Amino acid sequence: MNANKYPGVFVTLEGIEGVGKTTNLRFLAEYLHEHNVPVLVTREPGGTPLADDIRHFLLSEHEEEVLPETELLLMFAARAQHIKNVIRPALAAGKLVLCDRFTDTSYAYQGAGRGIEKEKIAMLEQVVQDGLKPELTILFDAPIEVGLNRIKAREKTDRFESETVNFFHKCRQGYLALAEAEPERFITINADQAIPAVQEDLLKILETSIDKVNKNKQVA
Repeated sequence: MNANKYPGVFVTLEGIEGVGKTTNLRFLAEYLHEHNVPVLVTREPGGTPLADDIRHFLLSEHEEEVLPETELLLMFAARAQHIKNVIRPALAAGKLVLCDRFTDTSYAYQGAGRGIEKEKIAMLEQVVQDGLKPELTILFDAPIEVGLNRIKAREKTDRFESETVNFFHKCRQGYLALAEAEPERFITINADQAIPAVQEDLLKILETSIDKVNKNKQVA
């Protein structure tokens, strides 16, 4: 049983835009389903109908400026719905919860990127999560230029993808600082490798989590 006192295992994927999280999340989901690992694949912001509505608002452009504080509060509002209605039930059911982004995104984007003090984010984290944290966080890291070049190839970009190079530099540094502060939880992967190499690394990283879920499944 993990530190969250659930039979399931909570794994998150983090990184700035364009580092390949979504592509590799699909790969992992397919692999886990093929190997009969009980898994729930989800994302933030989003994961429930209400949280997805908040996601749409957050990613859309608006005539009125979206204040950093508004953005942060909306992120945690969506997260509250997601945790209560999706993440905790899946962990209680013994599943491997694979989530594209979680609270580390708030520290990197609204914290390092927007300049909100980490103490304010930590307050919201305590209120909304009540101690719930990922057991493993995989940080996809690549030079800013790599991610931005991939974004440019997309037909349409959202409000975050349209941010400045300086903003993404701050976010990346925020992520690297988080990984340095919690080496027992974070594993950083070189997202500038060829996709097969990234996916090979991912499967090695997830071995322990998969074994835990399968072991608890046999016990149940």
